[in-house]
Amino acid sequence: MTDRSTTGTGAAGGPVRHVPVLLSETIEALSLRDDGIYIDGTFGAGGATQALLESAECIVLAIDKDPDAIAAGRELEKQADGRLTLVQGAFGSLPDIAAENGFKHADGITFDLGVSSMQLDEAERGFSFKGDGPLDMRMSKSGPSAADVVNSLAERDLARVISVLGEERRARAIARAIVAEREKRTIGRTGELADIIASVLGRRHDETKHPATRTFQALRLFVNGEMDELVKGLFAAERLLAEGGRLVVVTFHSLEDRIVKRFLASRSGRTGRPSRHAPVDTQDERPPSFSLLYRKAVNPSADEIRLNPRARSARLRAGERTAAAPFPAEIEGLGVPKLSVNVI
Repeated sequence: MTDRSTTGTGAAGGPVRHVPVLLSETIEALSLRDDGIYIDGTFGAGGATQALLESAECIVLAIDKDPDAIAAGRELEKQADGRLTLVQGAFGSLPDIAAENGFKHADGITFDLGVSSMQLDEAERGFSFKGDGPLDMRMSKSGPSAADVVNSLAERDLARVISVLGEERRARAIARAIVAEREKRTIGRTGELADIIASVLGRRHDETKHPATRTFQALRLFVNGEMDELVKGLFAAERLLAEGGRLVVVTFHSLEDRIVKRFLASRSGRTGRPSRHAPVDTQDERPPSFSLLYRKAVNPSADEIRLNPRARSARLRAGERTAAAPFPAEIEGLGVPKLSVNVI
């Protein structure tokens, strides 16, 4: 599981429950200015949004799928005195959310992906195997749950989800064990699923990760459609950002980072041709819609990793919007996993 925040204080010393990973680097990359309009696509516990509001006299639209996150953020919305609009929804629906709330453009957009500490800490949400709870994992608290997935998918489909989204080498064996167990009883608790996975992979004491980590990650990504949401959010950001606006994305595993990296590379003209003898694609002739702020991903400092060990997997990538027209919204070449699997 990825935890994208840690306990601490806000950018100006104000109390917040959690401080997002790479927060100072995010604020720096956004290059905030007074009267600017900014969008936080993953509000969470409000750490990034609070830092935005404290760093400039700006206007912020903050979005989160989780109704609990929105409810907890209402006090911050009141304190912002009209500078913060808080909306429940998926950032993949950003164009509609922005239009409905009167935001025609943005000077900066940030996405902090993954699951928040707030969600991990609540066993009843079912995101973590550290505390036994219902096998849920739904960020929006609606739609099919992880239990629905585990108890209904065909063995082949379940193995594919675990293999592709969890990058788990023994996905087939895990899926086989899950199917065998669900024939005896419904699998409805995080602890039950974690035990099934551990029975397949074993419990090696020299491993830093629990054997169920990759499978839980895969289920969470699948249940919440996170890869599709990420791509939609990137396309939306390209269309909403004004010239000179910044896009900043913090990822926590290789699948997400690959998509963001390829998106910014394609939009900045850094996608190479497969061969110098290959015909020139018309896409190569498009003026870039982004310029890269950093050639490589920005990693957390050693001090931040020491304070929050989970931060070690975080990567920040950022780009600045040019005056060029947006590219067509095509997912080809972005490295989006193809599953063709639906929950029954």
